[in-house]
Formats: sequence, structure tokens, C-alpha cells
Amino acid sequence: MAINTEKNSYTIIFAVIMVVIVGSVLAFLASGLSDRIKENERFEKQQNILYAMGVNENTPDSGVNFIPTDVVEERFNERIKEQYVLVDGEVKKDDQAFALDVKKQLAAFKNGKEAKLPIFVGEKEGEKIYVLPMYGKGLWDAIWGFISVDKNMVIQGVYFDHKGETAGLGANIKLRFFMDDFIGESLLDNGSYAGVTVSKTNNDPLNNEKDDNEVDAIAGSTITGNGVTAMIKETLKAYKPYLETIRTN
Repeated sequence: MAINTEKNSYTIIFAVIMVVIVGSVLAFLASGLSDRIKENERFEKQQNILYAMGVNENTPDSGVNFIPTDVVEERFNERIKEQYVLVDGEVKKDDQAFALDVKKQLAAFKNGKEAKLPIFVGEKEGEKIYVLPMYGKGLWDAIWGFISVDKNMVIQGVYFDHKGETAGLGANIKLRFFMDDFIGESLLDNGSYAGVTVSKTNNDPLNNEKDDNEVDAIAGSTITGNGVTAMIKETLKAYKPYLETIRTN
């Protein structure tokens, strides 16, 4: 008996069967690849933290070059000497700080709830570097990253990323020309925490002035730039009790 493929019932049954089959295949693949996905996420986070420390494979004329995934875990364990969490203003050693969900912890802090804020203490050229995670809001969606400072509150490096900023505009926060401008900037202004402002009126395109707490904005990306500024200031607010313990001036 021939099947009437022109009937609506056939179309509906066929669609249901295909959805079930495709859904089952995708669920199977997701389950089978879950360990690999988690591993890749761990490598990426390690790369980002190291990049914020200035540990990367950049050359003078290159773009953003991370430590390769096949060696990043080893390099991370070499460079990151200690992990802590900041809880209600108290610093506690926590070797599991890396696994914390920064978005959730910072959201809890902003809402006045108990939060565990991760801190990574690394070493570069014999000096301690303090790496703090950040999370904020850009024009269209979330922005995030890491910022590293020395004991004088001078930025040693940053890494920024985003979920949905405009290509060629706000999305450029993750490009080297923008991130490099933060290196050498101070988070302090006359001893007070000022952060770094992404400014349209900075008038310092070569970023030679390092004591003005400003970097040049990306043309056409005012809201994303404001988001980066706010994200840094919120990070300082959250981590101030810890930063006070390591400051030397």
C-alpha cells in the first residue's frame, strides 16, 4: 500500500520522527564530548589568565597569540603559585578558586550576598603578579576578562572578551591594539582607586601618558567602552579589601 506523502498527517509524523532522531543524535554527541568540552574550557580560561599576566606568544607585530593548548596547563601550573578567594573581606587560600563561576560570584557580591571572589597569584620575572577576574555589560550582552596588577597597582596586562558586541567596533576590545594600551596604567590616582577610563577625549593615541588613568576609546564603540570602564571600577570595588593588603604605596 502506497503512502500518501501529500497528507498533512504524513508531514507532521515525519517532522516528529526527524526531531526525535536529530535530538537523540545531538544528545549522544553532547554526552560523549562533554569531557572534551570541559577540558577545552579549562584550557581557554588558563590561556586568558596567563595572557592577562603578559604570558603569551605575542611578537611585536603579531595579534593575540595565546600559550598553545598542548602546553598551557603545564605553563599555568608553573606560573600560578597560589589561588585564593575573597569572602566578606577575608582572604582565604583555596586551590579550587579556578573552578568558581565568576559571573555568579560577582552577581552575588553586587546583590549583597555572600560570594567567593577568585584571586590568582602568579609570578613573572621574579615578581608577584595578582590576577583578578572581571564581568560586566557591553552594548548588546556580557563582557568579561581578567586584569593583573603588581604590588604598586600598576596594570601588567588585561584580557577582554565579549558575547555579542558589534564586529569591527565593540568586538575590538579583545584585539591587541586595545588591550595593550592598559599595560603600565595605574589603578590609583593620588592614592585613591580610580580604575582606568576608556575615554573619547584622551588625546593620547600612542598611550604614552601612563598616569592619567585613561586609554583611548575605540571609534564608534562608546557604550562598549563605558562597559569596560564600569567593569574595571566594579572589580576594584569588589576586590579593594584584598588590594589593600598587597599595596606598597
